Amino acid sequence: MVKIIDGCFEATSHTSIICDFSPPRSGDPGSVEQSQIDVDFISVAYNPGKSVRTNSAMLAAAIKQKGRETVFTLATRDMNKLAVQSQMLGAQILGLQNVVVVKGDPFGKNDRSLVRPVNDYQPTELISSISDMNKGQDFKGGKLETPTDFCVGAVVDLGNPIEDEVKLAVRKIKAGAEFLITQPVFNVDHVARYRESYGYHADRPGTHPVYFGLQILEKDGVLFSSVPESLKDELEKGRPGLDIALELYENFQAARLNNVYLMPPIKRGGARDYKAVKDFLQKANRI
Repeated sequence: MVKIIDGCFEATSHTSIICDFSPPRSGDPGSVEQSQIDVDFISVAYNPGKSVRTNSAMLAAAIKQKGRETVFTLATRDMNKLAVQSQMLGAQILGLQNVVVVKGDPFGKNDRSLVRPVNDYQPTELISSISDMNKGQDFKGGKLETPTDFCVGAVVDLGNPIEDEVKLAVRKIKAGAEFLITQPVFNVDHVARYRESYGYHADRPGTHPVYFGLQILEKDGVLFSSVPESLKDELEKGRPGLDIALELYENFQAARLNNVYLMPPIKRGGARDYKAVKDFLQKANRI
């Protein structure tokens, strides 16, 4: 069992890669085979697309049984405090140690006719709550028989106004987050601005690991709104998304962004292209 803080670049002096993995819309055990990707950690997403999918913690445990280190994502949107903390204890029994806390995309009007959001926690509150569980205390102030031992991560988006994201990151770190994951980064200059601003707002440079998002784009796939128009134009003109990703990776390496959160191409309908990830890793190893 390896915690993110023990497998990151800062601890190992080698590039560390977390790869995003989407749970299947089934309970087919065979889907675990797709996760056999040669990276440091497989990060299991939480109900992407707000659709019914395999529970992220349970799937992360199944992947871990195959010998891969894992991270599971947990959204505050869908569970109350009792359910969340009970799930965390179950995750501990399953041998999981790494969790990323997110809010979860809000439900639209059509969704709300079928399901209701809970949001008993805000993400920063849940991070603090898990930190308390690590000290042996539940949300009621009761004592746990055995403290948990989770390494908690949080998410920031450098595509948003940097100052706002930095202030949020500082709050999450103070609440107990031990590492951060960013949304896709297409301009490494944003990272320099983030680091400078973090040092100002936290009164000291950030020492926690930050995994910077690198998405492999696909012409007809799902693109995030933060993708620069210039890259969209290159895709439209036929440049392979894999080539763009490798160029971004070179920029990451030059800027010493040695913790990478790798996102496979997302096809229409939500399927991930894990073959593209394996092709990327094979070529990235030569850089």
